[in-house]
Amino acid sequence: MTWLKAESIRTSSFVCGFCGEKISSQLGYLRDREVDKIYICHCCDCPNVFFSDSQYPGEQFGNKVENLPENIESLYDEARECVGIQAYAATVMECRKILMHIAVEKGAKEGESFKQYVEYLDSKGYVPPDGKEWVDHIRDIGNVANHEIRIMVEENAKDLITFLEMLLKFIYEFPGKITKRTSKKLSSE
Repeated sequence: MTWLKAESIRTSSFVCGFCGEKISSQLGYLRDREVDKIYICHCCDCPNVFFSDSQYPGEQFGNKVENLPENIESLYDEARECVGIQAYAATVMECRKILMHIAVEKGAKEGESFKQYVEYLDSKGYVPPDGKEWVDHIRDIGNVANHEIRIMVEENAKDLITFLEMLLKFIYEFPGKITKRTSKKLSSE
């Protein structure tokens, strides 16, 4: 894709709200004495809009997690993107939904209650030691966001993404790394 009439403007470094790459871009558009600007990411060609000092879409919160099943990776990335666009209720509800997908992917029956999914994850050892309270917290905050007239705030969303990232690493990334290392070691012997 080529952006028509984009020009060189003062270079700015930022994390692209679309692809998550840290970039320094000088290609874009200016408006009103350089207060408002659009920078074009040189990695993905997407526009990052800056009004005053706010970036849209904002940087994804949290980190990528390796070895995730495709559906869980898609939901997790979506939740991280929701933080970047300040959709905190959506983030919270998405985190709750991810727990349900993890449980089913790990063998729980589809169509169970959410409480049963949480109990399944805990009973099968997918929740780290002292992590049950956090899994319950995701469930509780998700229920509030979904069933009550309450506004979710940035802190709610970021707390849940932070814990969910650690849970996903515990369940998928770290075991995947051990499997890959073991396979490499065995094939070299």
